[in-house]
Amino acid sequence: MRKIRRGDIVEVITGIDKGKRGKVLRVFPKEDRVIVEGVNVRIHHERPRGENQPGGRIKRENPIHISNVMLVCPKCDQRTRVKIGWVGDKKVRICKKCGEVIEYGTE
Repeated sequence: MRKIRRGDIVEVITGIDKGKRGKVLRVFPKEDRVIVEGVNVRIHHERPRGENQPGGRIKRENPIHISNVMLVCPKCDQRTRVKIGWVGDKKVRICKKCGEVIEYGTE
């Protein structure tokens, strides 16, 4: 079970974007990286591809290492570590600060 999943709100804890919060758009578990909305934005220069797709400078979020973000608990609104526990026969994520069960995002 992954501790950070698509749709979660996370906070960047290190680097140039420290303190920014955003929604996880994509997770790459094999590379231990995540793409967070509005974080690590870089400019890519793209060549025009026909009339429908003009070229230019396009801002795009790049992946950052999963160790550089922490999950934000929706109840206590603080960044927190996560422990894995059981509710009935389901495995769930639990906030270490307030003990609340953290629901999954849009996934």
